[in-house]
Formats: sequence, structure tokens, C-alpha cells
Amino acid sequence: MEQGALIVLVTTLVFVIVAYLIGSLSFAVLVSKAFGLPDPHTYGSGNPGATNVLRTGKKAAAAFTLVGDGAKGWFAVYLAGRLMSVYPAEAWTLPAVALAVFLGHLYPVFFGFKGGKGVATALGILLAIHPWLGLGTLATWIIIVVFFRISSLAALIAALFAPLFDLWMSGPSLMAGAIAVVSLLIVIRHKDNIRRLLDGTESRVGRKTAS
Repeated sequence: MEQGALIVLVTTLVFVIVAYLIGSLSFAVLVSKAFGLPDPHTYGSGNPGATNVLRTGKKAAAAFTLVGDGAKGWFAVYLAGRLMSVYPAEAWTLPAVALAVFLGHLYPVFFGFKGGKGVATALGILLAIHPWLGLGTLATWIIIVVFFRISSLAALIAALFAPLFDLWMSGPSLMAGAIAVVSLLIVIRHKDNIRRLLDGTESRVGRKTAS
């Protein structure tokens, strides 16, 4: 391998690793500690995410968790995009970064690889890829939550629509493939929610299950 090609590959790998580490910052755990709340792994669904934190009744904590998890997805993709204008990297860098920050949230190295379901982080990724892509997906989530008050159902439907929105806006691409993988992983992470949805036992937004 030529030296120039090696430098490009190493730069790409550094971007991907940094993105994974950014994704590994679990804001549900960090915010809960800051607010003096229980570890989100120990109550409700056991998922370290904004919806589970909301079950404590602390809306501010849930809001900070939501913003933090979304912001890290956005920041990782945005940062890589900006740095690619300065440092040479492979053409597949941004799709790889998008997947890496998402996998970091799902399997955070800082928290025993026990992460969340990735909905907020995925939204941040979509907003970084294209604002209208993120906003369209967010609007889909909001509509479902308003009508059904079930966060998991909204997440599943929004996840299914996100790749379709991207294909409609930009056509087939490596990034479209990355978005499709993210959506698939969201569906897989919601397998227990899907079971409860089918049973009619899935909890609704705002239900307090921890003090």
C-alpha cells in the first residue's frame, strides 16, 4: 500500500474510532447521576434513554438526556464532515462514522457495552446528514406520539420511514445503506417493545414507574 493511501486509511479509522467513543457517552446515565436519579438500567424498561428517564417524573432530566444523545450523533457526523475538508479520508468515511457513533450508543465502551436503543442518536445523525431528512423523520415520530402516546411505536415507524425519506431525497448511496442499517438495528433493539405492542401491554409516554 502506498504511503498516501495508508495515511487516508488511518485518518478514516481515526474518525470512525472517535465517532464510536463519542457515541459511547451515555447521557441517560450521566444526566441521572447529575440529577441524583437511579441508574436507568435499574428501573422501567432498563433502557438508558430519554423515555425511560422520563418515567422518574423528572422532565428536565429526560430533556437533557434526549438533547445529549441527539447532539452526540449530530456532532460526530458534523465533525467528520468538517475535518474531511482538511484531512484526506476514504469516500465511505461519513457512512462509517454514522454507523460508528450509533453503535457506540448501543454498545458503549464506557458503560459495560450496555447502551440504549438509539432513537435520539439516530435523529442527530439524520439531522447532520441533511436537516430536512432529520426534520421529516422527527415529524413522523411526533405525529405517532401525539396520536398514540407510545414512544416505541413512534420510533419504529419513524425508523422505517427514515431510509425511504433519504432514498426519495438523495437516491441510492452508501449513506442510504448506512441509514438502512441504523433503522434495522433500531427495530431489532425494540424487539421486546414489539412483543408488548402485539400484546397490548406497552407503556405510554409519561407513566411514572420509579420514584
